[in-house]
Amino acid sequence: MSRKIYVGNLPYSVTDASLKSNFAEFGGVSSARVMMDRDTGQSKGFGFVEMTSVEAAQAAITALHGVSVDGRSIVVTLAKPREERTAPSTRSDTGYRASNRRDVGYGNGGFGGGRY
Repeated sequence: MSRKIYVGNLPYSVTDASLKSNFAEFGGVSSARVMMDRDTGQSKGFGFVEMTSVEAAQAAITALHGVSVDGRSIVVTLAKPREERTAPSTRSDTGYRASNRRDVGYGNGGFGGGRY
């Protein structure tokens, strides 16, 4: 079991320090971070807390999930591992080639080689 906790639906007024202090009553907190928008500097409404023990993490999840903070019911669950992200691209490993698409290329009709 993980010691890292996801905290969602946070009010924008919550800071790293207030998040850490709220979770500290359930055990040691290694880190607490509210995710911020890099352009505006405003909170994204979620964050992550890493506890020092699995027992402390489970106690915090049990006690804080669904609690109302500034009128918002917060979501407190175990954090899922981050998935590898790939850049969106239309390029395949074989590259951009007309032979990859049957409807593109010279001799298939129309101006520019398309079927349309």
